[in-house]
Amino acid sequence: MRTHQMYVNGEYITSTGDEWIDIINPATEQVISKIPKGTEQDVNKAVEAAHQAQQAWELTPNIERGKIVRKLGDKIAENRDKFIDLLQEEQGKDYELASGEVDLAIDYFHYMSEWARRIEGEIVPSDRPNENILVYKKPIGVVAGIIPWNFPVFILARKVATALVTGCTIVIKPSQQTPNTAMEFTKIVDAMEEIPAGVYNVVTGTGSEIGNALASHKKVQMITMTGSLPAGTKVMEAAAQNITKVNLELGGKAPAIVTQHADLDLAAKAITTSRLANGGQACTNAERLYVHESVAEEFTQKLVQAFEATKLGDPRESKDVTMGPLISQDRLETVEGMVKDAVAQGASVATGGERADQNAGFFYKPTILTNVTHDSDIMREEIFGPVLPMTTFSTIEEAIDMANDTVYGLSSSIYTDDLNEAMRVVNEMKFGETYVNRENFEAVQGYHAGMRQSGLGGADGKHGMEDFLATQVVYMQYKK
Repeated sequence: MRTHQMYVNGEYITSTGDEWIDIINPATEQVISKIPKGTEQDVNKAVEAAHQAQQAWELTPNIERGKIVRKLGDKIAENRDKFIDLLQEEQGKDYELASGEVDLAIDYFHYMSEWARRIEGEIVPSDRPNENILVYKKPIGVVAGIIPWNFPVFILARKVATALVTGCTIVIKPSQQTPNTAMEFTKIVDAMEEIPAGVYNVVTGTGSEIGNALASHKKVQMITMTGSLPAGTKVMEAAAQNITKVNLELGGKAPAIVTQHADLDLAAKAITTSRLANGGQACTNAERLYVHESVAEEFTQKLVQAFEATKLGDPRESKDVTMGPLISQDRLETVEGMVKDAVAQGASVATGGERADQNAGFFYKPTILTNVTHDSDIMREEIFGPVLPMTTFSTIEEAIDMANDTVYGLSSSIYTDDLNEAMRVVNEMKFGETYVNRENFEAVQGYHAGMRQSGLGGADGKHGMEDFLATQVVYMQYKK
């Protein structure tokens, strides 16, 4: 069994605490590693190291930082199989999704490295004679990155690559459920002499203690967190003590609309992917379905067939497995309880609706619920599991109104071959992302951000990179 240490100021260190957290393989329920349950003192050490290293890292030429970020991607690629195996073991992803996540992380480091020469300011005309107004873009400073358990490799890349290329130093807190991939990445950092001590640091432990200590620390200039709405609320409360900038990707309740003009085969395939990817444990997963009443029966049959073709199992035992377990016993019980409550409120189970019959692990069958009312709990609360509630609509106005009727605002989708219908939905949907006739998943060069309670700020592309920068304006007088 692997035992990890924290990584601070270029060295592996022992926690000031004496407690440990067991890491569980969700497919076998076996303990596979353990991490230190860190303390506020550990956080203070890591943030101080990042603070001390930040100015020199900022003054390192951008192109040199870009080369280092690219090399990090190259090193992940050299250890690709190791990362895939660790990811499957600690998080339960099927092989296709696990390999895709690792490849996306590699791509993200490579993509962000290209921004090294593209961080640009401006020169603005002055109202005064003999003066130039110069707008500089500078690194925001020490960044605290809180990594979720559902995409621990990709989101680590999203936070670390962006921080480093912009000249920020970073302290990351891996998920207490999936830290092994982060600790494998730390080995890469530790072996690279080009990365100065203190630029990258890792503190492990619980979100309530480590996350709060990072968010409330006076020397942290930005906290970027991907996680649940309750966790994001706590981070904002802690960050408010010092008016620390927050970058939050929180929950979602993504609607999918299927109109009478949709290609039903395409929609069934894409929605199955959008709902069942990672066992439904992604904030962008399709969480609720609105189908035009004229095609509802036919589409339900196609969707049931696609859901029932899913092969459950331990993803490390076979590449044929297309869906692994949920992350924990708690998550399994929560999903199970939500389905039971929905049925009690009048929903019908078209397929699934129960735990899968496996020897071990936290498996739940892909589930479709029909006869669900729009105002029911399961249509309004994030499920984060392989369960898709659906209802019908008669007009596109009705579908748009129901889709927008949520506290969340991250992802959404529309399936139709009618261009006018598609454009109307795109223009009237109140979500950070809308996918038209395709599965829900963002691109590194796009912009991943939500509205309402789905978060603040965003990630990916130019706009995501700029979230790690601060603006300095210089009024430059000169003599003739």
